[in-house]
Amino acid sequence: MQKYAFARRGLRTAAAAALIGSLMITAACGKDNNAGSAKPTAPDGPADTLALYRSNCISCHGGGLEGMMGPATDLRSVGSRLTEAQIAAQIENGGDRMPALKNRLTAQEIDKLASWLAGLR
Repeated sequence: MQKYAFARRGLRTAAAAALIGSLMITAACGKDNNAGSAKPTAPDGPADTLALYRSNCISCHGGGLEGMMGPATDLRSVGSRLTEAQIAAQIENGGDRMPALKNRLTAQEIDKLASWLAGLR
Protein backbone atom coordinates (compact mmCIF):
# COMPACT_ATOMS: atom_id res chain seq x y z
CA MET A 1 0.00 0.00 0.00
CA GLN A 2 2.80 2.43 0.80
CA LYS A 3 4.19 1.86 -2.66
CA TYR A 4 0.95 3.11 -4.26
CA ALA A 5 0.70 6.10 -1.92
CA PHE A 6 4.19 7.14 -3.00
CA ALA A 7 3.23 6.79 -6.67
CA ARG A 8 0.09 8.92 -6.18
CA ARG A 9 2.14 11.58 -4.36
CA GLY A 10 4.60 11.55 -7.25
CA LEU A 11 1.79 12.03 -9.77
CA ARG A 12 0.37 14.93 -7.75
CA THR A 13 3.79 16.55 -7.59
CA ALA A 14 4.29 16.12 -11.33
CA ALA A 15 0.81 17.51 -12.05
CA ALA A 16 1.45 20.51 -9.78
CA ALA A 17 4.80 21.16 -11.46
CA ALA A 18 3.20 20.98 -14.90
CA LEU A 19 0.46 23.39 -13.83
CA ILE A 20 2.96 25.87 -12.39
CA GLY A 21 5.09 25.63 -15.54
CA SER A 22 2.14 26.26 -17.83
CA LEU A 23 1.04 29.22 -15.70
CA MET A 24 4.52 30.72 -15.93
CA ILE A 25 4.56 30.32 -19.70
CA THR A 26 1.08 31.81 -20.01
CA ALA A 27 2.04 34.75 -17.80
CA ALA A 28 5.01 35.48 -20.07
CA CYS A 29 2.86 35.57 -23.22
CA GLY A 30 2.17 39.04 -24.47
CA LYS A 31 4.94 40.64 -22.44
CA ASP A 32 7.10 43.13 -24.25
CA ASN A 33 10.70 41.97 -24.14
CA ASN A 34 11.93 45.50 -24.82
CA ALA A 35 12.21 46.91 -21.32
CA GLY A 36 10.78 50.39 -21.03
CA SER A 37 9.03 50.42 -24.39
CA ALA A 38 5.28 50.88 -24.53
CA LYS A 39 3.16 48.17 -26.08
CA PRO A 40 1.86 49.38 -29.47
CA THR A 41 -1.79 50.30 -29.59
CA ALA A 42 -4.16 49.06 -32.25
CA PRO A 43 -4.68 51.58 -35.05
CA ASP A 44 -7.93 53.45 -35.61
CA GLY A 45 -9.68 53.47 -38.94
CA PRO A 46 -12.60 52.12 -40.93
CA ALA A 47 -13.48 48.55 -39.91
CA ASP A 48 -13.19 47.14 -43.44
CA THR A 49 -9.80 48.78 -43.98
CA LEU A 50 -8.51 47.52 -40.63
CA ALA A 51 -9.70 44.03 -41.57
CA LEU A 52 -7.69 44.29 -44.81
CA TYR A 53 -4.65 45.43 -42.83
CA ARG A 54 -4.98 42.60 -40.30
CA SER A 55 -5.33 39.93 -42.97
CA ASN A 56 -2.59 41.19 -45.32
CA CYS A 57 -0.13 43.49 -43.55
CA ILE A 58 0.05 42.80 -39.82
CA SER A 59 2.67 40.04 -39.98
CA CYS A 60 5.34 42.47 -41.23
CA HIS A 61 4.00 45.83 -40.08
CA GLY A 62 2.73 44.81 -36.62
CA GLY A 63 -0.52 45.20 -34.73
CA GLY A 64 0.24 48.80 -33.88
CA LEU A 65 1.85 49.68 -37.24
CA GLU A 66 5.22 49.72 -35.47
CA GLY A 67 6.98 47.54 -38.02
CA MET A 68 8.20 44.03 -37.36
CA MET A 69 10.98 43.92 -39.96
CA GLY A 70 12.98 47.02 -39.12
CA PRO A 71 12.44 50.80 -39.29
CA ALA A 72 11.37 50.80 -42.94
CA THR A 73 8.29 48.75 -42.02
CA ASP A 74 7.06 51.25 -39.38
CA LEU A 75 3.84 52.72 -40.77
CA ARG A 76 2.82 54.94 -37.83
CA SER A 77 3.65 58.13 -39.75
CA VAL A 78 3.97 56.81 -43.29
CA GLY A 79 1.73 59.63 -44.57
CA SER A 80 4.43 62.15 -43.71
CA ARG A 81 6.98 60.24 -45.82
CA LEU A 82 4.95 59.08 -48.81
CA THR A 83 1.97 60.36 -50.77
CA GLU A 84 -1.18 58.32 -51.18
CA ALA A 85 -0.16 57.45 -54.76
CA GLN A 86 3.30 56.30 -53.59
CA ILE A 87 1.74 54.17 -50.86
CA ALA A 88 -0.68 52.61 -53.37
CA ALA A 89 2.20 51.85 -55.75
CA GLN A 90 4.18 50.23 -52.91
CA ILE A 91 1.23 48.04 -51.94
CA GLU A 92 0.52 47.13 -55.54
CA ASN A 93 4.07 46.50 -56.76
CA GLY A 94 5.96 45.76 -53.55
CA GLY A 95 9.56 46.74 -53.17
CA ASP A 96 12.67 45.79 -51.24
CA ARG A 97 11.43 42.97 -49.01
CA MET A 98 7.73 43.77 -49.43
CA PRO A 99 5.81 41.46 -51.74
CA ALA A 100 3.55 42.88 -54.44
CA LEU A 101 -0.09 42.57 -53.45
CA LYS A 102 -1.67 43.40 -56.83
CA ASN A 103 -2.61 39.76 -57.39
CA ARG A 104 -3.97 39.39 -53.87
CA LEU A 105 -5.94 42.62 -53.38
CA THR A 106 -8.36 44.43 -55.65
CA ALA A 107 -7.63 47.97 -56.84
CA GLN A 108 -10.38 49.20 -54.50
CA GLU A 109 -8.80 47.42 -51.51
CA ILE A 110 -5.38 48.87 -52.36
CA ASP A 111 -6.93 52.35 -52.60
CA LYS A 112 -8.63 51.92 -49.20
CA LEU A 113 -5.37 50.92 -47.55
CA ALA A 114 -3.39 53.67 -49.30
CA SER A 115 -5.92 56.35 -48.36
CA TRP A 116 -5.97 55.29 -44.73
CA LEU A 117 -2.18 54.97 -44.48
CA ALA A 118 -1.63 58.37 -46.17
CA GLY A 119 -3.60 59.93 -43.32
CA LEU A 120 -1.14 58.64 -40.73
CA ARG A 121 1.19 61.51 -39.92
